[in-house]
Amino acid sequence: MINVMAYKIAKILNNNVLIARNEHDIEVVLIGKGIGFKRQTDSIIKQDEIEKLFMLTEREEQEQFKKLLPHIEDELLKVIISSIELIRERTKSFLNEHIHVALTDHLVFAVNRLMRGMAISNPFLIETRVLYPFEYEIAKEVVQLINEKAHIYLPEGEIGFIALHIHSAMVNKDVHQLNSHSQLISKLVQLIESQFDVTIDKESMDYMRLVRHLRYTIERVIRGERVEEPEKIASLLKQEYPMCYNLSWKLIKVMQQTLKKSVFEAEAVYLTMHLQRIQNKIK
Repeated sequence: MINVMAYKIAKILNNNVLIARNEHDIEVVLIGKGIGFKRQTDSIIKQDEIEKLFMLTEREEQEQFKKLLPHIEDELLKVIISSIELIRERTKSFLNEHIHVALTDHLVFAVNRLMRGMAISNPFLIETRVLYPFEYEIAKEVVQLINEKAHIYLPEGEIGFIALHIHSAMVNKDVHQLNSHSQLISKLVQLIESQFDVTIDKESMDYMRLVRHLRYTIERVIRGERVEEPEKIASLLKQEYPMCYNLSWKLIKVMQQTLKKSVFEAEAVYLTMHLQRIQNKIK
């Protein structure tokens, strides 16, 4: 009989990683140096042999992780798991368990490409840093940890990719959706720069406000959330700042086409105010 401080081996993945069942018959991943060496299925692992433990409750996540693990070198796997523990400590929040599969898969892919001299650039790094500053700072720590422990050099762009994975796990949203939002914001900013014939300072406070406003607009559109429509202000802005007002509608049309969602007219008012502020700074 398994006691509280022991686990029964369900599957040995390699010498240092195995799948086991706890006293509630729930599968857990156990990690420890040599923990699987010369062990057999159904044998008992005691608590003091375990260096790290985490639980994957979703069957699909378990199966994906099992398929992924045998293809990862032990030392790299340890660093990745330590990175996820660091993320959990820094966020102090519930993380969707998919981060174990998604971030592990991403980092293994990134390291393999790096070893072949094929590092991927991140064209949306600045937008990600502005949109998710908290997650970005944690991602910087993760990259530093991996570089030091794995003796490699992940490029700066990886900070942005990892930040998206962290935010995805925190808010329980698909990382591809988050990345598509960053791409959309980048596209909208390029349209603004083209219309104003200017390159916006990506380090400026106005840029940060604009990007965050675009992010919140996109989130409202996805939720179908209506904002209050200030009719008098709308009429005034349309008369006083026709270029900004027309540009705001161009941006809204791009959002509608990309998100396949309707955008309430009031959004044009708030976008116009942000655009007018930027235009004033570049005059």
